[in-house]
Amino acid sequence: MKKSTSDTIKRASEFPVIMIGEGLIVGGFAGLVVLLYRISLNYAGIWMNEVLNWIKGNPLRILFWFCALAVMAVITGSLVKWESMISGSGIPQLEGEMTGKLDQKWHRIIPAKFAGGFLGMFAGLALGREGPSIQLGAMAGKGVSRILKRGKTEEKFLLTCGASAGLAAAFHAPLAGVMFAMEEVHKNFSVAVFVSAMTASVTADYITSSVLGMEPVFQFEIIGNLPPQYYWMLVILGVFLGLMGAFYNWFTLAAQTAYKRAGLKDPIKKAMIPFLLAGIVGLFVPQILGSGHTMIETLTDGKMVLSTIVILFLLRFLFSGISFGSGVPGGIFFPMLVLGAYIGGFFGYICKDYLGLPAEYVNNFVLLAMAGYFTAVVRAPLTGIILIFELTGSLSQMLSLSVITIVSYITAMMMHAEPIYESLLERILAANQIPTEKGNGEKVLDYYAVAEESEIANRMIKDIQWPKHCLLVAIKRGEKEIIPKGETKVMMGDIIITLTDEEHNGAVYDVMSKLCRKMP
Repeated sequence: MKKSTSDTIKRASEFPVIMIGEGLIVGGFAGLVVLLYRISLNYAGIWMNEVLNWIKGNPLRILFWFCALAVMAVITGSLVKWESMISGSGIPQLEGEMTGKLDQKWHRIIPAKFAGGFLGMFAGLALGREGPSIQLGAMAGKGVSRILKRGKTEEKFLLTCGASAGLAAAFHAPLAGVMFAMEEVHKNFSVAVFVSAMTASVTADYITSSVLGMEPVFQFEIIGNLPPQYYWMLVILGVFLGLMGAFYNWFTLAAQTAYKRAGLKDPIKKAMIPFLLAGIVGLFVPQILGSGHTMIETLTDGKMVLSTIVILFLLRFLFSGISFGSGVPGGIFFPMLVLGAYIGGFFGYICKDYLGLPAEYVNNFVLLAMAGYFTAVVRAPLTGIILIFELTGSLSQMLSLSVITIVSYITAMMMHAEPIYESLLERILAANQIPTEKGNGEKVLDYYAVAEESEIANRMIKDIQWPKHCLLVAIKRGEKEIIPKGETKVMMGDIIITLTDEEHNGAVYDVMSKLCRKMP
């Protein structure tokens, strides 16, 4: 049922209370979906290893496995044909929906993404579970919204709740789930968003932890804090991570372009390449198959030589790009952490062999590089820091994590590398694979934080060129809510609340975001 303007505004004023209950519902639904997804992927990884052991040295069995991989490629490509929005990680599609530019069909995406992700993991593609888990969680939130007949404004909150719950359930990382949802998805740090996302995240984490246990994802030994005399090494590593992050973003987009230039537009033909390549890789370098969790365990055991680290990194980097560039369902979130770990391991070994770093601190560089590389690629430093805390169970690296994320962030910005998910969203919109629905005339409330040195900071409302099809509803300044008038001055830190038609939501979002963010 279409919500009237008065209904939308009245209900928005009650969001902080309403969203606690609805966040609980979304967290339960999303947690259950992602729990089942994680269990299925665990079995897929186990079965893949059993198959590789079974075919070893037997040409007939090897031929059978390649035939099975071809069949899985056909099924996966057919799923992408049926519902193109399951392609890739799903995070760019979610961001497109949050900005009013896309409208995903939750009842199609959940089963298709689930099946496509399972087949990709069973085949051994170098893809992760986190992006799909975030999209599955968000679609669970959208399903709750549609079942309860909520308006578009409230649906955005429920999408954020679902995304937060999805990441929490995928990684046993409830705080990172909340931070990622606020920093990357909703892009708004309001009380209503925080409370609802936290409720959903904790609920989903409880559901998955009660079944899969409370152990952190990565379990390797960190002796202690890196001594201050070695912090100059962190600065060098941070710059290197920023450069490598910018290159990763370029290579990921270039891999997509390569498929297109090769004339491979059909999803089935595109899927055939990484699936069959996974069969070849499984015969010669099975270590780089799958999510890459065992690669980090092997790296942190301290028994690898420098040349092996370099070779595995290069092979994994290439295979990850080929896997993701094909457009099959799967994420880059976890794979980029693996690549970051290997950059840190490489740098740590160099420092140990040539610069006098004690061997016990090599694993510190592995951990720190994961956060720095994630920050350089995604441009979400707070999420990177919190995520590494929760993935490793280590709370002792705050200062060194802050240093490396700041340096890698600044370096990536200086390279003018766009955040990867924004670049991927631009490509999805440019390809126009899914037509954006015009909507049903419903009104949508949006919230925009005014940054320091933004175009509208310290200016009166009457002097600002506001976007068309947009009404200023209120300005929140701390706990005060101000009714905007021509003489009202917009201040840094204000939250501007706008009302727009659903069909103009995307265009208004672009203009308002540009007005409110810091000028270059």
